Amino acid sequence: MTDLIAGAVRQMKHLAERQRVVAQNIANSETPGFKAQDVAAPDFGTLLDGGGSSSVAAPRVAPTAAMVALGARPGAGTALIPDRDTFETKPDGNTVTLEDQLLKMGQIQADFAAVTGIYRKQQALLQTALGKHGG
Repeated sequence: MTDLIAGAVRQMKHLAERQRVVAQNIANSETPGFKAQDVAAPDFGTLLDGGGSSSVAAPRVAPTAAMVALGARPGAGTALIPDRDTFETKPDGNTVTLEDQLLKMGQIQADFAAVTGIYRKQQALLQTALGKHGG
């Protein structure tokens, strides 16, 4: 797998996780005391340093929302951080603003479409280089 494809796959996984977290924020917009969260951006520097070679990752168990409510913490691959784009806190302590979360959801969709386009173009170039035409 080329570094560009590996980077695109990594970004798609990040965006999928970020969409899940934003959806969780929206679902908890009326939960007293809930603090909006986001996902830390991945470090793509390893791809530039030649560390982008493919390797087998250890399996991870992603905790469900119910598991988190009981005190489980996300795995090391998912760095949940407080949402830095919150500008208001409701009287009940909730920091979720639906308008902001919906804007983020739209940006995530646009970013995912762009990365998917890059991924498809790279795949097409590889197929052309291998002499495989058509799809």
